[in-house]
Amino acid sequence: MNKKKSDLWQYASMGTQFMIGIGLFLFGGIKLDTYLNLGMPLATWLLPLLFLVAAIIRMIKETNKKK
Repeated sequence: MNKKKSDLWQYASMGTQFMIGIGLFLFGGIKLDTYLNLGMPLATWLLPLLFLVAAIIRMIKETNKKK
């Protein structure tokens, strides 16, 4: 039972980090696009996408360690 609660908090923590990370990278992308004065929102798309790829790879590695 205690193991299940520990896993629940670990996954809740991962989810929180995921949402905060996307928000920060999105904000940074918007600021970078504004600074570079690009015609299209390139950094606004690429920075969160890079974060998503890195976060998914990290989550896969962390969840496979337990087995």
